[in-house]
Amino acid sequence: MTFSKTLSQLMVTGSTLAAVTLGLAVPAAAQSVDDPNAPVNRLADDGATAGDDRDIIVTGSRIRQDPNNSPLPLQIISTEELTREGISSPEQLISFLTSNGNGADNLASNSDVTTGAQRGTNGLSAANLRGQGAASTLVLLNGRRVAAHGLTGAAIDVNQIPFAAIERVEVLKDGASAIYGTDAVGGVINFITRTNFTGITLNGFTDITEQGDGNIYRLSGTVGYGDLDEDGFNVMAAVSWSQNRALAGSDRAFVNGNQPNRGLSVDTRGTPVATMFPANPNSIFAPTGSLLGGTSGATALPGLVFPGTTTLATGGINALDLPGGAGCDSVDGGMAYDEQLWAVASARFACSWDTGRAAMLQQPLETLTYYGRATVNLGQHQLFAEVTGSDATAAKRFSNNQYSINATSLPLYYPLNAATAETYNRIYNQLVAVFPAVAANYGKPIAYRWRCIECGPREYVTDTQTLRAAVGLEGPIAAGWDYRAGASYARSESNSVLGSGYHYRGVFPSTASANASGVAGAVAGGLDTRAPTAPGATAPGIVGLLNSGILNPFSVTQSAAAVAGLQAVSAEGTVLYGGKYEVTQFDASVSGSLFNLPGGEVQVALGFDYRRETYAFNGSPAAVLGTPDIFNVAFDNANALTPRNRDVKAAYAEVLFPILDTLQVTGAVRMDDYSGFGTTVNPKISAMFRPTDWLMLRGSYNTGFRVPAFNQIFNGTTQSPNPGNNLVDPTTCASGTVNPAVPGCAAITPDSLSGGNLNLGPETSEQYSLGIVFEPSRHFSASLDYWSIAVDDVIGSLTTRQLLDNAAFFPERLIRTNGIITLLDLRAANVGSRRTEGLELTLRGNMDVFGGTLTAGLDGTYLLKKREKFLPAAPFGPSQIGIFSFAGDLGLEWKHNAFLSWTNDVWSVSLSQIFRNGYRNQQLPGIANGTVTRPDAELRVDDYIIYNLSVGARVNDMLSLTFGVRNLFDTDPPFAVTYDSNTGAGSSWEPRVADPRGRSFTLSATVNF
Repeated sequence: MTFSKTLSQLMVTGSTLAAVTLGLAVPAAAQSVDDPNAPVNRLADDGATAGDDRDIIVTGSRIRQDPNNSPLPLQIISTEELTREGISSPEQLISFLTSNGNGADNLASNSDVTTGAQRGTNGLSAANLRGQGAASTLVLLNGRRVAAHGLTGAAIDVNQIPFAAIERVEVLKDGASAIYGTDAVGGVINFITRTNFTGITLNGFTDITEQGDGNIYRLSGTVGYGDLDEDGFNVMAAVSWSQNRALAGSDRAFVNGNQPNRGLSVDTRGTPVATMFPANPNSIFAPTGSLLGGTSGATALPGLVFPGTTTLATGGINALDLPGGAGCDSVDGGMAYDEQLWAVASARFACSWDTGRAAMLQQPLETLTYYGRATVNLGQHQLFAEVTGSDATAAKRFSNNQYSINATSLPLYYPLNAATAETYNRIYNQLVAVFPAVAANYGKPIAYRWRCIECGPREYVTDTQTLRAAVGLEGPIAAGWDYRAGASYARSESNSVLGSGYHYRGVFPSTASANASGVAGAVAGGLDTRAPTAPGATAPGIVGLLNSGILNPFSVTQSAAAVAGLQAVSAEGTVLYGGKYEVTQFDASVSGSLFNLPGGEVQVALGFDYRRETYAFNGSPAAVLGTPDIFNVAFDNANALTPRNRDVKAAYAEVLFPILDTLQVTGAVRMDDYSGFGTTVNPKISAMFRPTDWLMLRGSYNTGFRVPAFNQIFNGTTQSPNPGNNLVDPTTCASGTVNPAVPGCAAITPDSLSGGNLNLGPETSEQYSLGIVFEPSRHFSASLDYWSIAVDDVIGSLTTRQLLDNAAFFPERLIRTNGIITLLDLRAANVGSRRTEGLELTLRGNMDVFGGTLTAGLDGTYLLKKREKFLPAAPFGPSQIGIFSFAGDLGLEWKHNAFLSWTNDVWSVSLSQIFRNGYRNQQLPGIANGTVTRPDAELRVDDYIIYNLSVGARVNDMLSLTFGVRNLFDTDPPFAVTYDSNTGAGSSWEPRVADPRGRSFTLSATVNF
């Protein structure tokens, strides 16, 4: 799709907004930055208007200068714009930005089953400018760093920002390592608070969905005393409480994994009514084997074949799907297993269950933030001290635990006894009617896979507390020279505990766990007597409860004894893990004039930074030696770290050369010395050329770098199972999709290794941009910027699919047993290179009409290139623009936000459009390999387009009200195949793109005293 075609498309789909923008081009007065409709190149700071003569400091520079001549693309977002869009949290703001990528950086995209590094993102919302990743976007508060999230030790949790105290947000869409150091590869987001507030402001905000669920609430108050200009001091404080209520997948009809005609079905065979499987004998619970026989050899049941075929029924048999059964869909969320879509012929009589319905579309989140600042004028000098903090509690809930038969680590056998005879015989009779050979095994226990609905959804409850304190002093030191100095300390401490859905296993899952237990005679698969035993059970843990027959896996309802048994072996309240990240920083700089050039005075800034970063991860006391195993918990004791420190010393210089009245060039260079990584030097040069008042050309070139996070270096190695069966050996299967009929294309289910790498090096980047700003009148402005980012030695971990797709370059990472891939090494590394290019378009226009001002605007991002390779010698892979991916950033070709508003002294009315381009859909194995077609299969995800409406009124000098409707036409997220067989996560929509809440009504009331 060409850029012109994309613009034409957006103008057809609701683009009267853009058309109006282009039509408003008549003279007008300059507007202040507090007006979100100000022309794009009209920037201001500290309350200055675009018409002010004083120079100021903007994000991306250390030199005071005229912001109207800035050579850098800087987007300023005011509180008025946030109110207009109904944005009530930093997370919502980040998702709103078109320059932000579409990664798994919000709470919705991390609320399901996750693997690898994402396992530690509980409660984390991060920024991801230009799709470079959360660790490559620098987040600042008043120009200084905040602490990374306590669990990850890498990305910043934006929800720690004191939103009630924010005056504006500056988004620098350019690399800034030469100014700020590491992390600033994708760009910088600087949250700037009020600095001279007097009075009292109270605000209440509600965002209520039409369906009455997933509501959002916020209460905040700000108080300030003393005017800096008149009294010489100011003291202010702000506090805010917010709550996001839970929204489950089962609450929205578009969350539906059972849409086989559209090419989507779910692979799991762990259902609320158990699916039966062959299983080998277990010496304790099934010494003579199971009802359906063993998996191979002498224990197999040769007659277990589908009638009239030679196909073994080893892929699972569910009584609901057998002749005379109630049907898989008789269970809420149940569906017949689609063996054709998943290319698993042996699962014809299996059922599936829609795991997406159990995931949270909006995680429950409660946040308290506070902010205080004191500023005093000491003659010409100004001293400030500020403190901010937050306490956030998030409950990550996802699908109920699946218990799957393994003769050693999870021996699950439903016995025949007096309590179970009725159920056992019913199941047996159904089986024998179809598979007569089963009759020979009557009395043997039934091996199965089961989804425990009565256990409740799995839940991690994470509490994150942050604190940041800073002091600073600034003022003149000589004629034309100023100084700035400051110190700050910031920390983020997170702790996760288990909520519902987890239970003690009751057996030793491995030889290592048995040897380390201290229990005499302990062996893999033996009873773990350290685990609690439920009343009436004959063995400990959930295994003992199930194998006693007290719990009935073939029923969706459980007895009181079963419920009491689950409570007795529950692990709720167990500490999962915790982490703490700290940053101590000192900085000082001087700036002033050197000499004159034809265009004015040459300005220079010189400075240094020092900071110490400290990270600790405590693992879990529940996973140390001597404690019973809890089934299927992502304990990270292998990653436990005593505090690790990193010192960073930096010196920088920036010089602005006003060569002519029309030409300005700025150069900057920064040298950073990182303990453990040595020294790096990164330059930046930018230029602005304004041949006329209405035209400006701008450009920049810079290099950047990013050092690995502590956990990317020091994490231990964790081995995780792969429950899916849609992977193939790339060396034997050219199609890359499962197709048992093709030799070499049978499914493989390798485990995976994740963890750190002590030999990781920093990643480096090189980027440049070219732009034009067109302002023929004070009533219209437009800008178009081209940008290119090249990153080498990318720090990261290959995903399962990336490794298999590039297996030829990583043969040592594919571990085989008897020629079959059984283990994939996905540990962190410097994995190749990434190339990204794009265009960013901004339009603003206004005119006086109907006694007020009519304004229109558009912010859009068009992706030109997105490619990557995983070794220097490897070629770059195919374009990732408009292509579904399970992990990383989803490259949408075009995104825009457009608005049309009218305001006067009392009223404001605004209509906005949010547009996100569609992309190529995922295809499940049966469609991908061509063995099956479905009449309504959707090979492309539709565009996502919603509209927001708001009406505001200034009732009097004290009271202002704003009413809004988000998602005016109640548009559902477009259908997308996001289900991942390898983790059991995902569903029928894309949380990286769409808002699942539907139409909602917002009300904001502000009272000023």
